[in-house]
Amino acid sequence: MTASHSDSLVVLFGATAGAYGAKLGSDERELILLVWQVVDLHSKKVGTLHKSLVKADNLDLSDQCREVSALTPEGLSKAEPLDRVLQQFSQLVSSDLKVLGRNSYTLCSDGQLLIRQVLHPETSKKNLLLSDCFYSFYDLRKEFRSCYPSSAAGKDQTIKTMAEYLGLGTDEAEEDFGVWQVKTMVAIIFSMLSEGGNHVFTEPETVKHKYETGPCSKSETVDSETVIRARGLPWQSSDQDIARFFKGLNIAKGGVALCLNSQGRRNGEALVRFVNSEQRDLALERHKHHMGSRYIEVYKATGEEFLKIAGGTSNEVAQFLSKENQVIIRMRGLPFTATQEDVLGFLGPECPVTGGKEGLLFVKYPDGRPTGDAFVLFSCEEYAQSALKKHKEILGKRYIELFRSTAAEVQQVLNRYMSTPLIPTLPTPIIPVIPPPYTIATGSVRDCVRLRGLPYTAGIDDILEFMADATGDIKPHGVHMVLNQQGRPSGDAFIQMKSADKAFMVAQKCHKKMMKDRYVEVFQCSGEEMNFVLMGGTLNRSGLSPPPCLSPPAYAAFQTAAVIPAEAALYQPQALLPTTRTPQASAAAPPAVTYYPAQAAQLYMNYTAYYPSPPVSPTTVGYIAAPPGAVAAAATATHTPILPQPGALVRMQGLPYNTGMKEILSFFQGYQYAPDDYHGLIQLGDQARSVLQAPKEWVCL
Repeated sequence: MTASHSDSLVVLFGATAGAYGAKLGSDERELILLVWQVVDLHSKKVGTLHKSLVKADNLDLSDQCREVSALTPEGLSKAEPLDRVLQQFSQLVSSDLKVLGRNSYTLCSDGQLLIRQVLHPETSKKNLLLSDCFYSFYDLRKEFRSCYPSSAAGKDQTIKTMAEYLGLGTDEAEEDFGVWQVKTMVAIIFSMLSEGGNHVFTEPETVKHKYETGPCSKSETVDSETVIRARGLPWQSSDQDIARFFKGLNIAKGGVALCLNSQGRRNGEALVRFVNSEQRDLALERHKHHMGSRYIEVYKATGEEFLKIAGGTSNEVAQFLSKENQVIIRMRGLPFTATQEDVLGFLGPECPVTGGKEGLLFVKYPDGRPTGDAFVLFSCEEYAQSALKKHKEILGKRYIELFRSTAAEVQQVLNRYMSTPLIPTLPTPIIPVIPPPYTIATGSVRDCVRLRGLPYTAGIDDILEFMADATGDIKPHGVHMVLNQQGRPSGDAFIQMKSADKAFMVAQKCHKKMMKDRYVEVFQCSGEEMNFVLMGGTLNRSGLSPPPCLSPPAYAAFQTAAVIPAEAALYQPQALLPTTRTPQASAAAPPAVTYYPAQAAQLYMNYTAYYPSPPVSPTTVGYIAAPPGAVAAAATATHTPILPQPGALVRMQGLPYNTGMKEILSFFQGYQYAPDDYHGLIQLGDQARSVLQAPKEWVCL
């Protein structure tokens, strides 16, 4: 039994099979030792000191653990498992309290790591139930700092430094590991309770029992020191799954925001907001901890990023989410004619919706047309589970998909659809705009070199310095930085040399030479091989491997020039690459500026048409739409037929597979279109679908 103002403390110390001290719990290793003792705060008496070994599933101990604890796998193999040790802990504490004549207690540990980073995560993974006493505890380091303000900050304290500050004469070598720590902590507490300290334990640390859902307004202020980004989540993860991953840490109300991709599907990332920066820092220590069989990456994020995902302005959404502690289910694929009564009838009496019709939220376009999506509130997990069992059951003539959802996902979906234009336009195609005479050669002469592994901050001046005397053998405008789809350096570059012999000499001389703090690989290649690399092939000293999407007989037919987004023609090289340093005069080489590519002649990795994203994976393709003038200029320069400018076409999605031109022309009856040009209706084939990411659609010119 515990109370906010307890008359007793249970001093607790523990160790894992891995890291010790400030890194306790950061490596996911299991608990192997618990030591505790009851302290009566009024009579200053103590109970029996107890020490229990814990049998871990993995008995492989780290070198640090062996050295510090002197424990062995043989000794731990005879110990009790964690669930039995926790039962013994509760029984022995209750027995000691009776002896001392007390009936309430609060845990007291050296810092927060044992409770928050070890006990809570491990019991959650093993599906063990922790008693209420583990949800409230005193951090001895914080209490010590409060009692002695002139001492070091809590995060810099240890049991030894606190004892030295008080002048306590204790010898760590005289006691067993864990026993010395608990005895010393008890001595520190008695010193704090003495007339000199006169300390009162009144405000314990708390651990939230469960994650609280709730809405987030864009007008809120979110501290960037409280937000992290979790990456690598299973696509079906819910906010409760993420809260369980961070078990032991206090997530802010409505603080889990699952990120969606451009198709409205989860992309495996989430932004999580904690109650303070201390909790956020502990969350960062769980980088590459596991959720099931997957490890999760944890990084810092900003408050602006969180509000962009989780924030909303709609009063309708705010009212829908105002009911707290509800389980949210997303329904997708509803008939456009479906009503609230239809949805309630589909769910049935075994899945009562909170508030009836008020617990339904249909997602609509700005003009009021339904999107086929809806969100439903349930008051408990049992009702939500019953609803999820109806996944892919039929309503009308369509099967309905049901998924767990979150308040942040509701905001994202509503924000996305409410900002959707009434007549969406097809993205401007990515077209080649490298003007002659600087088009990359596609021949088989190996007069080029590829640089791989460049620092992301490297510029063309760095490359020229890297190549040293060989810069005189570079063709004018022959240095090409390879950019990714976001316009940032990818770590690759291609350089056109004056001859194949010069390219061979550079590859031999500069291969694995250092640039800044990284070594750079240099390979000889041809213009043709260069284009295959840009399409996803690999080039190394063993030769060329074509893109995995192309079969060997077919890939020889791809003689396409390097492809870059058309909008890049509007940018100077300085807008895409690191700032250029002022070149120093040199008699051995011509001025560095002559090696820069022609305006916009930067190379872009072009995986767009070859690696379409799977339905549940994040889309990595970023389209860069070209202004009409740039498209027209590019078309004139390259004599390449292109699609009309934006505004001259519309995209139709969700058409039946047997739809023909007659049905489409009938659908657009009353609108102006080119009636004599039936080539204006283009059914998208497989390759085009790969680029557009939109199956079952036609483009109408």
